Amino acid sequence: MKNFSLNQLAALLNAEISENSTQQFTGLNHLDAATSDQVSFIGSSKYTKNYATSGAGAVVINENLKHLVSGAIPLLIVKNADLAMAKLLSLYEPDAPEFETEISDRAYIHPTAQVGSGCKIGPGCYVGARTVLAEGVTLYPNVTILDDCSIGTRTTIWSGTVIRERSVVGAFCIFHNNVSIGADGFGYRPADDGSGLVKIVHIGNVIIGNGVEIGANSCVDRAKFASTIVGDGCKIDNLVQIAHNCILGRCCIMAGHSGLAGSVTLGDGVVIGGSASIKDHTTIHSGAVVAAGSGVMGDVAAGKTVLGYPATDSRDKLREWAAVRKLGKA
Repeated sequence: MKNFSLNQLAALLNAEISENSTQQFTGLNHLDAATSDQVSFIGSSKYTKNYATSGAGAVVINENLKHLVSGAIPLLIVKNADLAMAKLLSLYEPDAPEFETEISDRAYIHPTAQVGSGCKIGPGCYVGARTVLAEGVTLYPNVTILDDCSIGTRTTIWSGTVIRERSVVGAFCIFHNNVSIGADGFGYRPADDGSGLVKIVHIGNVIIGNGVEIGANSCVDRAKFASTIVGDGCKIDNLVQIAHNCILGRCCIMAGHSGLAGSVTLGDGVVIGGSASIKDHTTIHSGAVVAAGSGVMGDVAAGKTVLGYPATDSRDKLREWAAVRKLGKA
C-alpha cells in the first residue's frame, strides 16, 4: 500500500497547507465517502457545503474557494484542484498487471516481424508479417496486429484490440480494450442493374500520432485511399466512431458515443461532446466546441461553440429554446 504524508503531498502539488497533520494518506475518495487516511477535493463551490461533514483526512481545494469552508480538516490549497487531483491519481495509480515472461511462448510473432528491446507481449497475441514494434511496446493478452504495421515506442495496447494491416501508430499511445484500428471503411453504392449494393473497397490506411489515447470499443476506419489521420495528443473516449478519410488535428477531444462520418476534418484542439454526430465532408476548425448531443451539418468556424440538432451558434440556440418555452407557456 502506498503511503504519503501531508507534507509530501503538499510538495508534489506545490500546495499551501492550512494546518499540519501527522496522518499518512493511502488514497483518494469522494467527499462524502472519504475516510481519515484518504484525500478528497473541492474544485467547485457546489461542493463546499459537504466539507464540514466529510470524513476525509485532507481536502485539496481551489484557492478561490478556501474562504467558503471552515472546519478541522486540513486543506491543500492550490490554483486548480482538478489538475492537482490528476497528479495525486498518478501518484496512487496501482501497478500494471504483471507479465510472467516478457514475451509469452503462447503468442505468435511472424518470423519477419521486428520486436524492439523491452517489449512485453502477452499470451494469445498475434504480430503479423513485417510488422515493427519499437522499444518498450506492451501488448496485453489477445491483441492482434496484422501485417505491415508500425507501433511506436512505449505504446500500450490492451486486450482485445485489433490493428489491421498497414496501420501506423506513434509513440506513447494507449489503446484500451477492444479498440479497432484500420477496419474497412463503410461505403456502398447502388448497382447499375438494380441488383443490390456495390461494396467500395478501402485500400488506404490509418495513421495515429504520438501520445494518442483511445477508449474501449472505439473504432478508427482506414481510408478509401490515402490515410485516416489522428493527430498527436488526441484523446478519444469509449464507443467513438472515426470514419474513413477523417483527419484530426492535434489534441482533439471526442467524448463517448460521438461519431465522425467520412472525410470529416477537425482542426487543432477541437472538442466533440458526447453523442454528437458530424456529417461527412465537414470541417470543424481549430478550437471549436460541439456540445453533447448535437448534430453538425456544415462547417464550424474556429473557436465557435455550436449546440443543437442541427447545430447552430450556442447562444442563438439557447435564445431560440427560451423563446419556444415561453410560447409553450403562453
